[in-house]
Amino acid sequence: MRVEPLGLEGLKLVVPVLHGDDRGFLLESYSRDRYRAAGIDVDFVQDNHSRSKRSTLRGLHYQSDPGQAKLVRVGAGRIFDVVVDLRLDSPTFGQWEGVHLDAEDHAQLLVPVGFAHGFCVLSDFADVLYKVSSVYDSKTERTISWCDPDIAIDWPVAQPILSERDRDAPTLADYRRAAQQ
Repeated sequence: MRVEPLGLEGLKLVVPVLHGDDRGFLLESYSRDRYRAAGIDVDFVQDNHSRSKRSTLRGLHYQSDPGQAKLVRVGAGRIFDVVVDLRLDSPTFGQWEGVHLDAEDHAQLLVPVGFAHGFCVLSDFADVLYKVSSVYDSKTERTISWCDPDIAIDWPVAQPILSERDRDAPTLADYRRAAQQ
């Protein structure tokens, strides 16, 4: 595998080696020892799988405490995956980065603790699979507005399909005020 650091500190793109022929392909989607050797020393404790239809936008989600690192990949389809830096002491606080992930190149996005995460579906449907570093807890589930003008994410979908929670999410300014109290 190849690990590429991205623009926001700690964010990494993991590109696996694909072994393919006329029958299909095989890839190693995760190996604790290989990932640790590449500097990804996260103890993943849960695997999640979501399926969404075209134009669905999920996010921007994060867990407040203890936080939750994610290793995101696409099993079927194509998405635009976005992270926002929520680390108050970071020089890139409030900045976002987006990458396209799909079932063709099988790249994975490592999202460290301290980032909000979201994605929109660009294909007819997409299966998004992700490992997380802490077990889901509804009491620590949080959301930042996907369309916050202070973040200004350039989403490639004009009329996203949203959950009520994502439609009514607080802004980055709300997050900063609450975190500084």
